[in-house]
Amino acid sequence: MPRPKKCRKVCHFPQVLDFLPASDKEQNRRVILTVDEYETIRLIDKEGLSQEQCCQCMQIARTTVQRIYESARKKLAAVLVDGLPLHIEGGDFWLCDGQSTHCRQEECFKHQYCQKYKKPKGELVMRVAVTYENGLIFQHFGHTEQFKIYDITDDVVTDSQVVDTNGSGHGALAGVLNALHVDTLICGGIGGGAQAALAAAGIRLYGGVSGEADKAVEALIHGTLEFNPHIQCSHHHHQGQGHTCGEHGCGDRHACSHHH
Repeated sequence: MPRPKKCRKVCHFPQVLDFLPASDKEQNRRVILTVDEYETIRLIDKEGLSQEQCCQCMQIARTTVQRIYESARKKLAAVLVDGLPLHIEGGDFWLCDGQSTHCRQEECFKHQYCQKYKKPKGELVMRVAVTYENGLIFQHFGHTEQFKIYDITDDVVTDSQVVDTNGSGHGALAGVLNALHVDTLICGGIGGGAQAALAAAGIRLYGGVSGEADKAVEALIHGTLEFNPHIQCSHHHHQGQGHTCGEHGCGDRHACSHHH
């Protein structure tokens, strides 16, 4: 029986999922780079980490890192040499929530969020985030500067606070919500890449919602919230087209995201 794959820790979901050559002659020969392969490229080639440091960050064996990295480099070579489109999806990974002992905590924005907004979240508490601006639901997830976070117990909002995103991009925003232990997001428009990132973090999405944030949360509690399950933000239509929340599978944020 083959040894089961060990989940690879990924710091945050890629900001951009699709890369296309100027010529569209090879659109039918798309190269798929998995998220864990992307992470080895980011850590080793962009951040300048050694393979040993990379394996510590991803919490896997060095031989596994070597194999993933070699596969990623070969795929990137095919993209550059043969002029093929590249799409990032899938892999065996879990998104870091900023609490890992192997995090480079001095550089990890999620660790900073964990410390700054640290508060207990009981098993019976649902934590809901809303893209927020002046009491209203901000309509573009990737550009939101604030979330309003609600704790709900027995269908009652027991606590709320406004959290600054500090300019995090749409891929990193899923990591912010993950670090805050958010279960559910209410927002307006949201792109396919961000939806995939939320799905990987196990965060349920209610998109296409407008109006007052507080009223939307009350509607969610009472089961009357109107939302669009097929929402696509027009500002992000070029990224991750066709990917809706849950398409990649939603699970526990520390469980393997077995994307296919």
